[in-house]
Amino acid sequence: MTQKKQHVTIKGTKDGLIFILDDLCEYTFLRDELIEKLSSKHYQNNEGPEVKVRVHAGYRYLSKEQRIELTEIITNDKNLSIEKIESYVITLEEAEEMKQQSELLTLTRVVRSGQVLRVKGDLLLIGDVNPGGTIMATGNIYVMGALKGIAHAGFEGNEEAVITSSYLVPTQMRIADVIYEADKVQSNQVMEAAFINQETEEITIQKVQQLIRYRPHLQKNLHQIID
Repeated sequence: MTQKKQHVTIKGTKDGLIFILDDLCEYTFLRDELIEKLSSKHYQNNEGPEVKVRVHAGYRYLSKEQRIELTEIITNDKNLSIEKIESYVITLEEAEEMKQQSELLTLTRVVRSGQVLRVKGDLLLIGDVNPGGTIMATGNIYVMGALKGIAHAGFEGNEEAVITSSYLVPTQMRIADVIYEADKVQSNQVMEAAFINQETEEITIQKVQQLIRYRPHLQKNLHQIID
């Protein structure tokens, strides 16, 4: 007698549970087996601490509706919560969004009072940001000039973003939702970098030379270096 193939594998870790989904079977088989497995008394107990669940879908593309359905199956009337649903497959729109977020836009200009410059990805501005001017990027902000206005890096929630400037005297800086007010900024801030300190959850200013200690992931495409 052949053993029935399992389409859902549930593994326990120190951080919670991992649901590994077969990426070759039909979605309906996967859904029905998940419902069956989670119908046991072991998972029906909704008392006690919440258990985090990570779902690995492999090379299966899950539509928005399927993600919602799986989330409801896993969490309804159970002390389980979805931490993340992962898949190796993404849509063209998601790929384009990732491409934009990783790109560096270089501009040579002065951002004057009243002007607002918003970009996707990282921004390299060769020029000044005057008082009353604002620059915003979903990624990092690099200013080869004086930053005297407002700078908001990671404005879509990226707390790993950084702000650097040749002369850092802003009226305000923001990284994600964290604000650094002008009255905390000292004058003569030459070649400085601002980032969120993970321990204090506040924006810290250091010399740009120290940035590699706190944000080593900023180094990219090292294979392009010619010895």
